[in-house]
Amino acid sequence: MKKTMFFVLALLLACGGAGAQTVVSDTIRGESTVQSQPTDDHYRIVTNRFWDNWFAFGEVGGHAFVGDYGSVGDFGGLLSPDFKVGVGKWFTPGIGAKIQFGMGNSKGYSKEKTMFVVGDQLVADDGTPYWETKMKWLDFSVNAMFNLSRLICGYEGKESDRLKNQFIASVGIGALHHYGIAAQRNEWSGHFELQYSRFFSKKKDLSLDVKAHAIVYQTNFDAITLKANGEDSKWFDSNIGLSVGLTYYFKKRHWDRCLPCGESVYITNTVLPEPNCPEYKTMVFYVFFPNNYSGRDDAPIVRGSKVDAIDYLASGVFTQKRFADTDAVASALGSGRSLASLRTENVPTVKANRPGTDGVSCGYEMSSTPISLSMDAASMNAFKDKTGYYYAPVYSGGKTWYYRVDSETSTQSLMSADNYKESESYGLNAHAGLGLVKQNMTLDEGDDLYSFADIYAAVEGEGGYISNFTDNATVAELKNIFENGRIQFVSAEGLATSQDNYVGEDAENVGVERNKTLAYNRARTVIQWLKNSGVFKNIGHNSFSLNALTDPIGIVNDESTRGLNAKLNRCVKVRINYVIEKQ
Repeated sequence: MKKTMFFVLALLLACGGAGAQTVVSDTIRGESTVQSQPTDDHYRIVTNRFWDNWFAFGEVGGHAFVGDYGSVGDFGGLLSPDFKVGVGKWFTPGIGAKIQFGMGNSKGYSKEKTMFVVGDQLVADDGTPYWETKMKWLDFSVNAMFNLSRLICGYEGKESDRLKNQFIASVGIGALHHYGIAAQRNEWSGHFELQYSRFFSKKKDLSLDVKAHAIVYQTNFDAITLKANGEDSKWFDSNIGLSVGLTYYFKKRHWDRCLPCGESVYITNTVLPEPNCPEYKTMVFYVFFPNNYSGRDDAPIVRGSKVDAIDYLASGVFTQKRFADTDAVASALGSGRSLASLRTENVPTVKANRPGTDGVSCGYEMSSTPISLSMDAASMNAFKDKTGYYYAPVYSGGKTWYYRVDSETSTQSLMSADNYKESESYGLNAHAGLGLVKQNMTLDEGDDLYSFADIYAAVEGEGGYISNFTDNATVAELKNIFENGRIQFVSAEGLATSQDNYVGEDAENVGVERNKTLAYNRARTVIQWLKNSGVFKNIGHNSFSLNALTDPIGIVNDESTRGLNAKLNRCVKVRINYVIEKQ
């Protein structure tokens, strides 16, 4: 028995070097060459140190005892609870080992009065006499583990959204000890498991596990002799059951696909250059939108539209509308008549890398001045003298909007008359607002945060109006990434606020659905812009993802749509995964 256990332990420890994943050696051969570095091959990894990739688990469940006389009594009399705890280690993403301790009891039936009998003798329906049995046991086992998901699909990488659902098979051998009886009984046990693990986050530090398991024992739980009463005994007894539990994975949890770029390597007094290890990085930026605006009626969503939603956010003026009849406006302003009946039309947007309108706030959440303009005669005439036209609000459904809105939402009623006008700006879309965004938004470890203004300048071109709200060094850094890096994946997810003032039938659900639509359309506007831009033209369409969140609603208790909390929750979060050579 001791020899067998020693052999199994040695075999399991050896599994760290033999898996479907190819383990990259750090041995350098030859006099003048450095081993090439693997990068994005899903089946190649660098093994970690001994104390990395450990985990601990616990589970509870139940089982049915399968012995020689399982059909004598009721099936319910074969069911018992059990639990297990243990620790383990993954040597590669696909091969690991664990040591586990289990405790429980196995209830069954016997035609012989063994040391496990409980209670008086009973008689089955067919007249067969039998006893109920109960075997209390402790079990210690060593198991080899095979992550079937990773062996088949390859290793997904550090903090990846892939393979949050994994299937793991285990096989092992153990030693079982009976307790609660006068005599000491020990015997071997064999273990087989199929495990489903659901990870709660892409860090993959905690999983919910559901396991189908079988434990087999020597065939003397319910019979003393191998042939009792002239009947052939089974080769083994077993417990077959299900359990549920949790597993926590300690740091370091992941594997690298590239050898660390350390100090220069010296071979026969020759200095070899450092390996050119690429860096896998993630950039994040947010695009903030006015209330009730998603760009769904504007380019780049609508081909041929005069107003481009992204250019409007970067350098648009007011509602990007003007009065069609200049003379009629001048006459109405002179007499004090209302302008609401006069026809308006869109003003085409221009790229933000061109000069802006002097003295006028352009773009949404760019400068510290809000985008809404005053409708008094002096302000409108001063603007007309500079540009040749009178700017106009959005008139719709008896309401006057002082920022651009979607036609789908322009008839909605807001909670306060002040909400139809922007009265404050925090510069959330500008480089200067990055500190405020970082303070209020959640970022994953290792993500690099950029502003919409910096991204726009790197994608569309520098200079002009947008240069007032960017950082030159940051734009240069982004241009280097876009020109010399390799974009792997782009994802966008939209967000809308919980604010809604609908009071009709099924008001709560109507409000939620309206805001879900806003969130989705905002994300679609941004992802279409990136897809169609020259910077991303060589990236396949399958590399873009528009994430439709289950609940893309940010809870805002403030009735104002102009406050910081409301503005932070009207946005699109964009993640760009890329690879770039180390500088």
